[in-house]
Amino acid sequence: MPISRLTVLFLLVSTLVLGSCASSYQRLLKNPDVNKKYEAAIAYYEKGDYFRAGTLLEDLIPLLKGRPEAEKAQFYFANTNYKQRNYVLSAFYFKQFNDTYPTSAYAEESAFLNAKSLFLDSPGFELDQTNTVSALESIQDFLNRYPESKFKPETENMSQELQKKLENKAFESARLYYQLRYNQAAVVALTNFQQDYPASGFAEQAAFLRLTAQFAWAQESIESKQRERFSEAVSFYQQFLDAYPRSKNLKAAQEMYDVSQAQIVKLKAMPASASN
Repeated sequence: MPISRLTVLFLLVSTLVLGSCASSYQRLLKNPDVNKKYEAAIAYYEKGDYFRAGTLLEDLIPLLKGRPEAEKAQFYFANTNYKQRNYVLSAFYFKQFNDTYPTSAYAEESAFLNAKSLFLDSPGFELDQTNTVSALESIQDFLNRYPESKFKPETENMSQELQKKLENKAFESARLYYQLRYNQAAVVALTNFQQDYPASGFAEQAAFLRLTAQFAWAQESIESKQRERFSEAVSFYQQFLDAYPRSKNLKAAQEMYDVSQAQIVKLKAMPASASN
């Protein structure tokens, strides 16, 4: 299909305009006039051109020290990184801004965006959760400092999502011990999970896996330790039955309980020398 003269003309004009804009921007980067550069950076920012605004502001910030424009420049620079999804950098620069200007008109929003940057940088639950913990600490600091903030509902939602991620991580880590048949470690991890997350949606599954791991640990133990460990399995069964009397795993739990009770009776009947 042939290209019309009008289309060719439009493409030519567009190319010339873009070239002119690029040339103008390059001249700004080299321009020593701080005021002109600052005005251009703000104009780019307000148009949503965060890359160019950020590049100019990064050059300007050291030159604006002591001037009233410095505060706005630093906040805008942090936000250009946030807008471009450079969340590690935006978290760093928002925190730096708050440390430098704790009473600024931008301080609340900056503290919120610092927390949100860390939230958005938090990895999936299957990965290391150091960043998630840092995000939760930042969120709590924000809520303590601005308890009536307009950002409070969103911040609380972020906190709940991160807490859920840590809950998933804790359960999956405990279940991994169980799957690998590290039964003693599984019992400890699942017990800790139950204590830390008593209202978890995984609570019933954790209780059943803990009973199963304890039962397996008792079976594989030397005779001198079996009575104690089967007794613990019985205790775990009773706790499971009390908490989940309609569980789909109740039959399997009952079978482990019956075997545990039988083993305890058998071990009690053995001569002391035979069980040591």
